Amino acid sequence: MTEIPPQNAPSPRRWVSLGAICTAAALVWLAFSDLGVAVPEIADEYGSGLSALQWANNAFSLVTGALVIAAGRFGDLFGRRRMLEAGLVLLAVFSVPAALSPDVASLVISRGLMGVGAALILPASLALIPPEFTGREELAAFGIWQAVAWGGLSVGPALSGFITDGIGWRWLFWINLPLAAVVLAVVRATTPESSDPHATRRVDWPGLATIGLSVFALLYALTEGPAAGWGSPVVVLLLVAAVVLAVVWYRLERRSRDPLVDLRLFRIRSYNGALAANLAMNLTWAGLSFLLVLWLENVRGRSPVEAGMLLLPATVGVFLCIRLGGRLAAWRGGRLPAVTGLTVASGGLFVLASLTTDTATWLLAAGLFVVGLGLGLVSAPVADTAVGEVPPDLAGTAAGVFKMSSMLGGALGVALLTALARGLTQRDADEVVRTSGLSTAEIAQVREALVRSSSFDEAIAALPPGIRATVVRTLDEAFTSGVADTMAATGLLTLVAAVAVLLLWPPAPGKALRARR
Repeated sequence: MTEIPPQNAPSPRRWVSLGAICTAAALVWLAFSDLGVAVPEIADEYGSGLSALQWANNAFSLVTGALVIAAGRFGDLFGRRRMLEAGLVLLAVFSVPAALSPDVASLVISRGLMGVGAALILPASLALIPPEFTGREELAAFGIWQAVAWGGLSVGPALSGFITDGIGWRWLFWINLPLAAVVLAVVRATTPESSDPHATRRVDWPGLATIGLSVFALLYALTEGPAAGWGSPVVVLLLVAAVVLAVVWYRLERRSRDPLVDLRLFRIRSYNGALAANLAMNLTWAGLSFLLVLWLENVRGRSPVEAGMLLLPATVGVFLCIRLGGRLAAWRGGRLPAVTGLTVASGGLFVLASLTTDTATWLLAAGLFVVGLGLGLVSAPVADTAVGEVPPDLAGTAAGVFKMSSMLGGALGVALLTALARGLTQRDADEVVRTSGLSTAEIAQVREALVRSSSFDEAIAALPPGIRATVVRTLDEAFTSGVADTMAATGLLTLVAAVAVLLLWPPAPGKALRARR
């Protein structure tokens, strides 16, 4: 297996191949985004609290993020198409126990195993593009990849709503089987194999273990912090462990002859800028969509279908600006659309910071539309820069690190924004809950449960009707205020990310970039 030389005549089947590659990636992003809408239904069926359900949502992205760098390396070694095919098989196979899961623990484990397949798919789907496309076609191909990825991310909640309301949330997993089978057949028929013929066969297992454990410790601390308390010895220990393991990983990579991540990548300033922009973009969208779905279903009483549909204005914004982002990148480099996009997205988040329990639907839609416009501007330039502008021998590793930043950003977004919203909610509602007459155990159950879930109703069932209504109303208002304040904090964080990208990413003269194309 060898890298396909760019000067070879382009295959007439390359666009069909691209369609299959992008669809494979879309399956991953659908799996990443579709569970949030079903969380209230799953909470009722299993009687689970929010922390457990966050793990059901985050297990997929956590495992994917931890393994995706190694998967990129495997693609360089053993063939990127082969890794894509293996990933499709694993994603489909592990969807079966997820669909059949009898409790939330089984669902978490199954979602995690699905993440193994997703980790193989994502870097391979990106690294297979440069061998088939060159010049402006390559930028267009990355734009299509990002458009399909965002389609999966943003349409996922709406599709999940229809499936959950119609035939049940377990079909979110069953549909992966026929879709993966079709995509696998098309990939085998149209996509040429590529790999790095100069890559060594050694796998950096210590590097893989330390970075995976570091990510796990960080996300575990963020997920459990609101319930256990940020001063809890376990949470503090996990945060310290995450930092220590990250430092150990860096030192191991510097000394390794065949590192999991070639640190030469981080000497490319534009690559660092693209990573920062991608991390911020995914953190914003994943956290925002997870929180808003919970708010729409639990405070506004929307059905899963309605909650998913109400997120679609962001999809419209994304698709309106993806092509513009690619054009700006071809003209002035990726820095301009990335910084502009993050700034625009922060504006939409500040609109969402005005949410109240009776906010008009048009205002919610306007905020989401502006967020989508910003994310659309960022999408194509960061993918093209992170994979298309690195040395060919680093393509698989670069794609793996890039997609790790996507999954890590998404998992961090859900954990961090949910933790912040829960903390603000508890602050505003704590006194009413504590003085309502509930026992210590019932108070703990109320804090952990979703409002109006079966677990929440069970905890407050013994209260007199008037006090029960006061507790529900107070929690509705506190959660709404917490979500609004979290949107404001995320908008500020996104602005900070835009400044960081501006400093990290050097400007590229238009003429020089056009010459490269």
